[in-house]
Amino acid sequence: MDFSVLNEALASKSFDKIADICDNLMLQVAAEGVAFQDEWPFAIHLLGHIYVDDINSARFLWKSIPPAIKESQLELVAAWKIGQKLWTRDYAGVYEAIRGFDWTQETKVVVAAFSELCTKRMFELLLSAYSTISIRDAAQFLGMSEEDATNYVLQQGWTVDPASQMLTVIKQATVKEQKLDPCKLQRLTEYVFHLEH
Repeated sequence: MDFSVLNEALASKSFDKIADICDNLMLQVAAEGVAFQDEWPFAIHLLGHIYVDDINSARFLWKSIPPAIKESQLELVAAWKIGQKLWTRDYAGVYEAIRGFDWTQETKVVVAAFSELCTKRMFELLLSAYSTISIRDAAQFLGMSEEDATNYVLQQGWTVDPASQMLTVIKQATVKEQKLDPCKLQRLTEYVFHLEH
């Protein structure tokens, strides 16, 4: 089987493309009637769906994997554990599942990139959902120790109250670029002209 396209995506760290590449390769191989399941990189395929936050596709892939393969590939089971934690929105459990397995070199890169992406997503979630949050809760959402989580959010401009152990969320000011529509400019010019005369 030719996994060169998948290997190129992994080498270039284009992890967002892994799921689509694997899906297309799987369809191609299945259409040819080739037995592929013993050689298939199921853990990478599953992590590809998890990376792009497509938990439904990850679930369906998991259900389609033969039980014998699930039993023989511990890394695949560990990858699915991440998917399960995401499905139940157990964000602290996601980080436990990531740290709770000794990943192979090939998957370690994908898992590390997903962990970083997950931390960014959780930070954005906290940013949009909270005005204040306890250090302990923030640490659970971000998958860090309380000290690391405090340092992380302080670097993002948040403030900490050491007495109450609460973090104050400081939302970053977003600059919106206004696009000037020529029609609107023309109407405004006509309106001002009308007022002056």
